[in-house]
Amino acid sequence: MTTDSLSPQDALVAVMIAVSAADERVSDRELKWIFSIIDILPVFQGYDRNRVSNVIGVVNDLFEDEDGIDALVGLVDQALPDHLHETAYALACDVSAADGRLEMTELRLLEILRHDLNVDRLTSAAIERGARARHQRLEPRGTA
Repeated sequence: MTTDSLSPQDALVAVMIAVSAADERVSDRELKWIFSIIDILPVFQGYDRNRVSNVIGVVNDLFEDEDGIDALVGLVDQALPDHLHETAYALACDVSAADGRLEMTELRLLEILRHDLNVDRLTSAAIERGARARHQRLEPRGTA
């Protein structure tokens, strides 16, 4: 797979992998969440899960470049139809919330995605709140 051959589904996976890797580690919880998303959501119907390792390679290659994040977001924007921009942002928020903590690098990548994919502020706030609600723990952090 080359960087210019991302399918819309690959682009959505790339967004999830990029957010997961933004803090320089992909947690098991995040990876499990990515695969469960692929298995459940209708947008991934018919998607070959074996492509994920190739998408990981593309994201890693791009992140080695100084302008890699901009290149990645450009590829994602190019591969996705406009109606999937909010979906991409929602998936990014879900993955970033999956391990229970948000790093500054993840927050910065979310900001870049929101801006470059033209997800308006009100919509992004609703998406972010939904992700927080879905990933709540039974016991709040720090009490158990």
